[in-house]
Amino acid sequence: MSSEDYNDAKVEARWLAKQRDTVLRYLQDEGVRHRGVSSKPKWFIAPCASVWAVESMNTPGAVGWWAISGDLPTDYLSGNDAVDARNALAAFANRWREVSGYMLRGERRPTINIGPPDKWRELGDLLNRRAKIIKAWADDDAMW
Repeated sequence: MSSEDYNDAKVEARWLAKQRDTVLRYLQDEGVRHRGVSSKPKWFIAPCASVWAVESMNTPGAVGWWAISGDLPTDYLSGNDAVDARNALAAFANRWREVSGYMLRGERRPTINIGPPDKWRELGDLLNRRAKIIKAWADDDAMW
C-alpha cells in the first residue's frame, strides 16, 4: 500500500485515472468490444478497488460489461450478470470464490485460468481472500 493520502482529491483523481486506463488496456487485451468505459467509477475505495460501467456495443447507453480494478485482479463480467455496481461487486466475489476453489485444489477450471499451475495454490489463496473482502463490501449497506 502506498503512503499517499487518498483523501487528497488530486491523489484520488490520479489513482482513478490510472484505474480507468488499466481497465481500458485490460478490455483491449481481452478483445472485449465496447463503446467506452465510464469517465468515473460507479463505486470505489481508493486505493483498493474500483468498479466501472462499460457501455454495450449492441445497445448504446446500456451497461454491456462491469469491470473491476485496484489492489486486486482486474476483471470484467457481463452487464447481464449485475444490475448495478453493488451487484457487480458481489458477482465478482462469487466468481473469484469459485475460481479460487479450483486453484486451491490444484485443478484447471475450464474457462478461467490465473497464473501457472505451480502458483495456483498461492494465487488461489490470494484470490479467495480478495473475494471475501469484496463480498463483505457488497453486503455492507454503509458502503453504499
